[in-house]
Amino acid sequence: MANIMSEKEGCVVSISHWDTLRIHAISCVIGSWVVFRRLVRSLWSPLNLNLQDREKPPQCLVDSSLGQHSYIKVKGAKLHYVEAGSRSKPMLLLLHGFPDCWLTWRYQIPALVKHFRVVALDLKGFGDSDKPAWRRSYRVDTLLAELKELITALGTSSCTVVAHDLGALLCWYLAHQYPDIVEKFVCISCPHPNVYWSTVPRESVFNSSWISFSQLPYLPETEALRNGLSIINQRYPHLQKKSDADDYLVANKYAFSRKEDWTGAINYFRNLPFQRISPVCEPVKAPCMFITGNRDPCLTLESIVTSTEFTEKFLVKIVNETGHYPHQEKPEVVNKMIISFLNVNESPEKVDKPVQKGLMDRMFGAVASTVKYGNQMFDVVQKTSNIVPGLQRKSSVLGQSAS
Repeated sequence: MANIMSEKEGCVVSISHWDTLRIHAISCVIGSWVVFRRLVRSLWSPLNLNLQDREKPPQCLVDSSLGQHSYIKVKGAKLHYVEAGSRSKPMLLLLHGFPDCWLTWRYQIPALVKHFRVVALDLKGFGDSDKPAWRRSYRVDTLLAELKELITALGTSSCTVVAHDLGALLCWYLAHQYPDIVEKFVCISCPHPNVYWSTVPRESVFNSSWISFSQLPYLPETEALRNGLSIINQRYPHLQKKSDADDYLVANKYAFSRKEDWTGAINYFRNLPFQRISPVCEPVKAPCMFITGNRDPCLTLESIVTSTEFTEKFLVKIVNETGHYPHQEKPEVVNKMIISFLNVNESPEKVDKPVQKGLMDRMFGAVASTVKYGNQMFDVVQKTSNIVPGLQRKSSVLGQSAS
């Protein structure tokens, strides 16, 4: 974990000058190699981005069957969102990942709208929201202030957040910085930021080398556009098994068909790696549920278990036979998880956080409370008001067979 500087804004602090210099040094090395490789390639053939004509948006991006498309301006940025459900119900904010847009929640909106007022946002820099080119527009403090104002502008002082990947990373910062805003947090496929930046597996499409490469101007955008946006295909291998795979892949390629479509999105990675949560900041008070696929190439179970150290109340669910997009790969299973966890009629009692234990103790507890859920889903860690942490309790659970 990076060393943390003493200067801070709230809970969000900057990494040390040495770690900052290291990231930029690696980015220069990788950038030099990419430039050299391109020069060699140009001797045989010029750079060809092979982009198709994508002037007309796919119908699924503009279809209003999932909800009403609306726009709102917060702190000078115009944000696009899709809203569904009665405004008399509790608000639930959906935040997508990278590279993605609001449409990633197409399977969740119809199920959640029965219980909530659902708002599926296009993050700034994505989809039909504004895409400022300046890197400073995506500073963590700026993004969090905009999300805070968005929630207020939508007529509520707090809400539940369901978020995936980059959106979940933002919600981690938000829940620490503005704890009164986040009522509950469903975190899909994303460790805590203090864990995330040091545990990205090399097998991931957007691994640590890519994060360093993204610090450079222009080059990351043109690399993403190469070979007809093949990077989108790499990111969504599971869609080959879905009946609407073609429509969704076309929608994503439309959303990222221009250089400026990538600039805003990549600017998140030009800012967020330099920010952490201060070690003196309180753990997240909102009840958290972690959802992860057992075949996710972008994270490890260890990183999820370590992330529970930053929460007071948590639940971990593993969706079997899924990768980085469990909410798309097995939406029925994930929807049941979310609805059960977010049941507005249930108010679990506050659970005092136990004395801090090491990672092995928390892993032991995770294995001890494993419960089979059908053929597709497993509880890995569960800490609720009816479970008392402790080795004696864990030992007794280990003696029971999974049902």
